[in-house]
Amino acid sequence: MSGYPPQHANWSPPPPGGDSTRQASLHGHPEFQSIRGAFRSFGTTAATVVVGGFLLYVLLSHFVSPLMNFRLAGHITLGLTIGFAQFAIMAVTVWRYTAHMRRQIDPVARRLRADLDRAEPGRPTTPQEGRSRSW
Repeated sequence: MSGYPPQHANWSPPPPGGDSTRQASLHGHPEFQSIRGAFRSFGTTAATVVVGGFLLYVLLSHFVSPLMNFRLAGHITLGLTIGFAQFAIMAVTVWRYTAHMRRQIDPVARRLRADLDRAEPGRPTTPQEGRSRSW
């Protein structure tokens, strides 16, 4: 998979108890607020679609079981088809999430990181020895 790990994988947060002005400047930055809002709005929409689709499937299975038992071909029923469609919904949601992150969030995050690194030129950009990294 090209582009993995992300180029910002070497970035590490400041140590606990360190300078909180960097964190305050990051959280108050307008670009940070924009990517935070874009991430939240997409996450809310994606979660609503996935959970709503599953809830619809469960409710149809419980309240309209004759419709869900309708045979489409052989032993394949409408309920089984809708159940398998849950996998397709999840796959499309994951695909849209990665496309959204690559197109709208990652470029702004890289630009914001570069601006903050220019503001603090002496700050190391590699993880500290003996410290584990997150994904």
